[in-house]
Amino acid sequence: MSADFDIDIDFDHHSDEANADPVAYYARFREACPVGRSAAHGGFHYTTRYADVARIARDDETFSSARSDHGGQGVGIVIPKGPGLEQYPIELDPPSSTAYRKLINPLLAPEAVEQLVPMIERHAARVVDDFVELGSCDLVRDLTNPLPAAVTLDWLGFPEEDWAKLAGPIHDIFAAPAGSERAARGAAGLAYMDRRIRELIAERRSEPRSDGVSTLVAGRRDDGGEFGEDELVSVIGLLIAGGVDTTTSLTGSTLVHLARHPEQRQRLIESPGLLDTATEEFLRAFAPSQSMARTVTRDTEVAGCPMHAGDRVLIPWVAANHDPAVFPDPEHVRLDRDAGRHLSFGIGSHRCVGAHLARAMFRAMMTQVLTRLPDYRVIEEGLVPYPTRGNQSGWDAVPAVFTPGARATAATGSIRALTTPTPLRVTEVRAAADGVVAVDLGLPDGGELPRWRPGAHVELRLPSGRLRQYSLCGDPADATTWRIGVLHEPQGRGGSVELHELASPGATFSVRGPRNHFPLLQAPSYLFIAGGIGVTPILAMVREAAGRGTPFTVVYGGRTRSTMAFADELTAIAGDALTLLPQDEAGLPDLPRLLGGLAPDAAVYACGPAPMLAAVEQECARLDLTDRLHLERFAVGDDPETTFDAAENRAFEVQLARTGVTLTVPADRRLIEVLRDAVSGLSYDCEKGYCGACETRVLAGTPEHRDSVLSDEERLAGRTMMICVGRCQGDRLVIDL
Repeated sequence: MSADFDIDIDFDHHSDEANADPVAYYARFREACPVGRSAAHGGFHYTTRYADVARIARDDETFSSARSDHGGQGVGIVIPKGPGLEQYPIELDPPSSTAYRKLINPLLAPEAVEQLVPMIERHAARVVDDFVELGSCDLVRDLTNPLPAAVTLDWLGFPEEDWAKLAGPIHDIFAAPAGSERAARGAAGLAYMDRRIRELIAERRSEPRSDGVSTLVAGRRDDGGEFGEDELVSVIGLLIAGGVDTTTSLTGSTLVHLARHPEQRQRLIESPGLLDTATEEFLRAFAPSQSMARTVTRDTEVAGCPMHAGDRVLIPWVAANHDPAVFPDPEHVRLDRDAGRHLSFGIGSHRCVGAHLARAMFRAMMTQVLTRLPDYRVIEEGLVPYPTRGNQSGWDAVPAVFTPGARATAATGSIRALTTPTPLRVTEVRAAADGVVAVDLGLPDGGELPRWRPGAHVELRLPSGRLRQYSLCGDPADATTWRIGVLHEPQGRGGSVELHELASPGATFSVRGPRNHFPLLQAPSYLFIAGGIGVTPILAMVREAAGRGTPFTVVYGGRTRSTMAFADELTAIAGDALTLLPQDEAGLPDLPRLLGGLAPDAAVYACGPAPMLAAVEQECARLDLTDRLHLERFAVGDDPETTFDAAENRAFEVQLARTGVTLTVPADRRLIEVLRDAVSGLSYDCEKGYCGACETRVLAGTPEHRDSVLSDEERLAGRTMMICVGRCQGDRLVIDL
């Protein structure tokens, strides 16, 4: 059905039908009339498709975030408008917003948030300690509201007595029906917050401390001028509101979902490393901010729908996040989906600067629940949703019961995973078989790496921009070395070829991890089945089982004996428990015999090519062994990848226009890696070229675009680039940094 744009569509994102199921509501309009005009709330245009939402959110010149008289008075980034303090920089357009983004970016850069993680984890443990012995709680009142409030306000420098006073009113604003007594209390609470921010600004001007408000007060414009008190109040107020209730909403929705899907909760308990990937899927599925709005500044059209200057237009993140053209099977939550393209943090100049802090707080709360309240049960009849899900979605109350637990003990002080890209140096490369190399990685200073358990993998960012996952196959007891095995695949997508070409002692790669989606769980005995390069996680598991003294059997198949990596090492560990099956000598494994004779309660772990895993799954299903089967698949992520030949990378110079500094970007390093070493508070997130967080103006030179954000016209214009994946077509770039 095509839209008749002269007719108002019966659309209202605050209606009872939309509140009952926003995803289904937007899906219905996406199918029938994806862009249209509604008469509700004074009239506005609505959108439902990812491409249209992203286009509008990135076009600040045509679709303004600034307040205006169009559509009434009040906050301009929601429909309908409502009262509220002006929020910088989200209610400004570039270039007016740029100074405020530069002010807050260093406080919320990935590296800065990484320094906050110990404080976040400490608060999370403390908050859970307050109710863990009771066996019941309201997960919103007792966890998801107080934790983000404590972290955000502690980080900014507010004293502890302010935390509860400010957390409650912020939640009231989102959760209370308009015009209610509770909404009035929320408004009064915001007035208190305004007063306390002004008092704290004055205190930090006279006596600076090592906190966020002190940093903001000390900030300067490009011309050296100070930011005024009203400006700082607006910025700090937005940081508080954004830091507190959005994370409250996301965590509450996730906890309700996992209570309703205990099999997914159990998977996260057994595979805690999966939480990082699942976080992006939860953000996609349960976007706290459901929609925002813009005001049209000049006549234009979106998907054939004419829009005129002064018109209001709705850009619903929830609809974009459930567009099947971008996210297959969008109504289902898939914990291992690569959902990083979601728009829950927005896209463009107003992409949420607090994304890294929000993830860190969410992970801390989820880790506490999954480890300390693993059997929690939500009392469904006690659930209280937000009164409307048109702008914000979440739960006002989530009562739960669980087995009482003990208060937390002191932290062990172990080194955490590398959650931000960290340069690791190649210390050794050796042949592990025909076409397979073993690559040892370590910190440049030889220091200790985060600990890992069998089944863990790490993520390497290659100089071409490709992102690849490799299982750790060395000895977990070696605290300074991570070993991976890499198969040379000439017909693959280019990652293995690139790594084989570049991996030599002294080379560096940006690495994150370890993460573990394939943990070795306790069992009376094991059957390990490995195929080809799938031996890498199995090797570490066999070493662990042998060290525990747990009985096991290993079956390892490959094309030929010479291509079977780590066979000698596996033989030395497993001895007679190992059966090597080169296909040209012995054929394929006899799965009916292997699995049919499985010992009672033995666990089966398998990793290898897709046909082998499918055969193992089929035989386990036939024998009713599915609940004892654990698989690791080497699969391509959901996001399309535009591949580039790293051999064609060329070195170039990049000049930072605001400082005059010139840097050299070698062929084997990415632009963002060089910039991170020289620029503090750099804005970036996905490092895959599709979130838009690192979009940077190009003042001279011709960029080589490798992102999926810019349109063809924008690429040809060459005025901006995504510095996380882009390079230079010539010898020199000048960028606005």
